[in-house]
Amino acid sequence: MRNLIHLILFSVFAIGSANAYHEYSGGPIIVNGQELSAEDGTALMQYYGVIAAGKYWYDPVSGFWGAEGGPNVGQIMPGLALGGPLRANASGGGTGVFINGREIHTIEYRQLQQMYGAVTPGRYWMNAQLIGGFEGGPAIFNLNAAAGQGSGSGYNVNTHGGGLMSDGNCSGYLHPGGASVMTGNC
Repeated sequence: MRNLIHLILFSVFAIGSANAYHEYSGGPIIVNGQELSAEDGTALMQYYGVIAAGKYWYDPVSGFWGAEGGPNVGQIMPGLALGGPLRANASGGGTGVFINGREIHTIEYRQLQQMYGAVTPGRYWMNAQLIGGFEGGPAIFNLNAAAGQGSGSGYNVNTHGGGLMSDGNCSGYLHPGGASVMTGNC
């Protein structure tokens, strides 16, 4: 009998939670092709605020997210188990530049061109600190440093012939084939 009461109370809470989630968001929230559960949607909104119903993509490695078919519009905590796997065409594609498996949107591509000049098509990884490199390779860029938002007086410049970087203490050259030379206090 006690288990039956717990089951009934849990069911009432779960139904109430689902109703509150849909009322708060205005409908379902789809992430990477899967609807969030009422519990996940409610928890996400309690932490980040109102999330409008709709279809979104989320990169669990970098924490970037955006509307399905669109560019990155923000960053939340990485590593959350939200929705399904990130799809290559989540942002619409067409750029030839993949970050963590997602082909970036043309707006993001133009932003990278403004920062670096040339953007080499290919497959890259990038973590939540905006440090990344070619898939399976070492770090070769730092978007924070390139945008002048890093904590030090560093820079990171990539060209077709390789990358030059410095964080103010350590400087280096990174060859596109994976070789690197570092000097200073690395």
